[in-house]
Amino acid sequence: MASILSGKEAVSFLLVKGSRPTQGARDLSTMKALILVGGFGTRLRPLTLSFPKPLVDFANKPMILHQIEALKAIGVTEVVLAINYQPEVMLNFLKDFESKLGIKITCSQETEPLGTAGPLALARDKLADESGEPFFVLNSDVISEYPFKEMIAFHKSHGGEASIMVTKVDEPSKYGVVVTEESTGKVERFVEKPKIFVGNKINAGIYLLNPSVLDRIELKPTSIEKQIFPKIASENQLYAMVLPGFWMDIGQPKDYITGLRLYLDSLRKKSASKLASGAHILGNVLVDESAKIGEGCLIGPDVAIGPGCVIESGVRLSRCTVMRGVRIKKHACISSSIIGWHSTVGRWARVENMTILGEDVHVCDEVYSNGGVVLPHKEIKASILKPEIVM
Repeated sequence: MASILSGKEAVSFLLVKGSRPTQGARDLSTMKALILVGGFGTRLRPLTLSFPKPLVDFANKPMILHQIEALKAIGVTEVVLAINYQPEVMLNFLKDFESKLGIKITCSQETEPLGTAGPLALARDKLADESGEPFFVLNSDVISEYPFKEMIAFHKSHGGEASIMVTKVDEPSKYGVVVTEESTGKVERFVEKPKIFVGNKINAGIYLLNPSVLDRIELKPTSIEKQIFPKIASENQLYAMVLPGFWMDIGQPKDYITGLRLYLDSLRKKSASKLASGAHILGNVLVDESAKIGEGCLIGPDVAIGPGCVIESGVRLSRCTVMRGVRIKKHACISSSIIGWHSTVGRWARVENMTILGEDVHVCDEVYSNGGVVLPHKEIKASILKPEIVM
């Protein structure tokens, strides 16, 4: 069973070994990971008014499950969730997956926000043990191909104290840039939102750290990116690996939609059989096997349709997510939008331009939504002509 820990309990909990690691990962028999879950998920409201952000569906499964499954696949036996919001909801949900995946999942609950490094100090006794194995740290918003196996090999090869994943971006001036030595990946310095070009690699929110890093972190609000990593880099102990494949922080709606496109592109290359096919499908589309699709629809590109959905005849869907239990009525058209759980979109309705429907929202027939953000349990009888929040 999953267990919930808070305060001192979280750092004194006795570690229990998980299931046997997968083939080829025997030396990782006690490897652990900490996922930085954080707080309220305000950027993804109204979806996070119904579920904690890591449990919001992405490509037909909770965001955090993508990470946990990838960690399990390379032999991680225990995942600690660093959380300060709704831990009971999270653990009740994840306990089913704990037994299915054969991986131990616990929560380390912050009583006050501790930043991105403080949670590691809180969970110190769970992350460090006599094995001395490094542990992963992940930001829960990050979606990628999770090349954990390659990262372990990279970490062992350079012999430093910490490894971070970096990803290349087109506009580095928007981000904090990681400046590295090209040949070795050794991190030289960090430059926050540079005015002149110093590089195009940014922190991808995936780390592999030796237990000794924990000695650098006090149990107080601390930033790993701004306080801990620069200190490790100044001692020539921090190395950066360029992330292969795609990367996206899906913590806000626009990036969530972009992330879905990148994820489905990757799925096409790796497991094309998981994608839908047929005369009514255009591009990459993921459809749960329990969803029902009527005649004369055109679906795609870049669409995810969740369990129990009913898509009636003549519907047009593109660049959107339709979550569990949604009904889209005849001849409705949805693009660049997220339709929350158990919502309904009426006949001949048009929903577009980053419209976000919370759980159990009902859009009436022939209504138009241009970027409406609608809170749960609402009925929309009049068109939303410009982007606005509907309370």
